[in-house]
Amino acid sequence: MTQATASHTRAQNLAQNGGTPVFDSPVAFMRPQLQPQDVEAAHEVLKSGMLRAAGMCGELETRFAQASQAKHALTCANGTCALQLAYGSLFERGDEVLVPAWTYIATASMLVAAGLKPVWVDSLEDTMQIDVADAAKKVTSKTKGIAATHLYGMPVDVHAISELAEANNLKVVYDCAQSHLATVGGPNGTQGIGTFGDACTYSFYATKNLGTGEGGIVTVNDDTLAHDVALLRSHGETDKYLHERIGFNYRMNDITGAIGCSRLDRLLDETNARRAAADQYDKVLGEIDGVIPPGRTKGADSAWHLYTAKLDLDQFDCDRDSFTKALNAEGVPTAVHYPRSLTHQPAFKEYVTDHPPVAEALASKVFCLPMHHELDGATIDRIGEAVAKVAAAYRR
Repeated sequence: MTQATASHTRAQNLAQNGGTPVFDSPVAFMRPQLQPQDVEAAHEVLKSGMLRAAGMCGELETRFAQASQAKHALTCANGTCALQLAYGSLFERGDEVLVPAWTYIATASMLVAAGLKPVWVDSLEDTMQIDVADAAKKVTSKTKGIAATHLYGMPVDVHAISELAEANNLKVVYDCAQSHLATVGGPNGTQGIGTFGDACTYSFYATKNLGTGEGGIVTVNDDTLAHDVALLRSHGETDKYLHERIGFNYRMNDITGAIGCSRLDRLLDETNARRAAADQYDKVLGEIDGVIPPGRTKGADSAWHLYTAKLDLDQFDCDRDSFTKALNAEGVPTAVHYPRSLTHQPAFKEYVTDHPPVAEALASKVFCLPMHHELDGATIDRIGEAVAKVAAAYRR
């Protein structure tokens, strides 16, 4: 059999071409649903009539601060508001802030909304996290901070960020929207990501590892900064109808707080299940030429909100979208986070002078596989079978 004939046969075996799919029904991409105890927690608040931010928000703040190893936590309406509260408390209008070109839009858009100037930084090819060496090259006298995302749940190199920030007197905000309970190793042992930076911001959007529908939280380790965030969160009010600064209404409510507390009860176990699933994925994908598991930051333990692999497109006679379309037909749903880097977003056109090359290249080759706490090893092995099947069909 010639190579061309063998390739044709493998292509015919794909489900999208009439072959038998690996899975009879699609694998669940994620498992964001509430459990009965979450519903009951919300119901108790409804019965109490205390719907505003009160005891349950306070409990979530205390417990989340402990879980992430931060001194203070302040609940808010959502993760985007959390970023706005952090930026508004740390920076002045006109400041330049280093930000990765490869991240979700909110990390950068809230800089612009606060009157700050985003300065685009490239990403590392292996971990897809911010490239601290590239960030260092872009520091100027106008640079006042770094906004770095722990993307997909994987912590960035916080020690390198800390060194850069200390050397240049920069404030650091970590966007932790995807990284609840991620940890970092170092000379002081294993530490929660809330230990690092001036502020960490989290999202509790419905699909997040700790999802409440909407909601967010800001963690800080400085008493004065915690006070400033609290003022900005609630109309700058220090006493009833006494307002020391312009602020917003970005408060959470106790229904959301109750759901958050309930889900926090099992978040560590669910996170550890995700970590086991990621280990299994690494093993399975590591045996498939041209499919690259996500790299890991040295000493870090990811929360694995997303498991984002890459394709070596030089090895395949297709693009990423054709590959994932074929994989979907095999019963393996996929997603692309993200289809373009931020410097290609029209909203930022007046802030773009170049396109960081690694971020630009990632947009055409990343894809996310199913990831949640209920994935078992046998299912991951079969997902690997489906990936191998598609890879064989498209391999040059």
